[in-house]
Amino acid sequence: MQKILVPTDFSKEAENALKTAALIAKKFDAEIYLLHMLELPLNLIDPVQGNSQNVPEALYFMKLAHMHFSKIKESDYLKGIAVTEAVQFNHAFKGITEFAKNNNCELIVMGSHGSSGFQEMFIGSNTEKVVRQSEIPVLVIKEATPDFNIEKFIFATDTEIDNKNTLVKAIEFAKLFKAELHLLFVNTPNNFTTSKQAYADLDEFLKEMNLNNVQKHIYNDVSVEKGILNFAEKFKADLIGISTHGRKGLAHFFNGSISEDLVNHAKRPVITFKI
Repeated sequence: MQKILVPTDFSKEAENALKTAALIAKKFDAEIYLLHMLELPLNLIDPVQGNSQNVPEALYFMKLAHMHFSKIKESDYLKGIAVTEAVQFNHAFKGITEFAKNNNCELIVMGSHGSSGFQEMFIGSNTEKVVRQSEIPVLVIKEATPDFNIEKFIFATDTEIDNKNTLVKAIEFAKLFKAELHLLFVNTPNNFTTSKQAYADLDEFLKEMNLNNVQKHIYNDVSVEKGILNFAEKFKADLIGISTHGRKGLAHFFNGSISEDLVNHAKRPVITFKI
């Protein structure tokens, strides 16, 4: 892992994400890209289509952002880390995914406000769109921690064949951090299957992958989201992983708002992998 993207709105939550990104960067001697998106009206940024008299306002916001960056880069937790700052005019979710692709970033680390929802640049559907559309893993952080040692990594799956490629990505991520990978299937009343069949489905899902060190778990709950959260709490997981379906919406039982709800409500870090 060589390049980590950290979108920031200069909030405390964004700083928590940056602190975690710094720990990861030090572990792999990686570079951090700090990105701030300015979602301004067109007439403030385009003198051709808008009023050129307003351009200084756009420049003011850009200068202000770079002033924030200067203070951040002086932080002790960033010492010894190569940090590149960038300010762009674009929609938050679109700008983040495009920047990650154009700069060959391998991981996006974002902050979350928790159950109250995402604020500032992450408000409403912007975060869900970043999670859905990002071609690279998105790691969502709640609180800053003194370290980011992942020992127990839960990857929730519905055992659909489409999710195999995300399992491969989760395995690679687990290997990077030398973490134990635990495959989780949540059994719900609306989609009930026997434990025997569920384990058989997991075995079939893992077939031909030569994974002897992956542990399998079946957990019963009223919903998939609650099952993941409750199992993670009981199991004291360090990280929760889920799959997303990109523009098609969230995979199978991760449909609707479950992905965003999970990210909002989980007390632990959540990482998403696109199918």
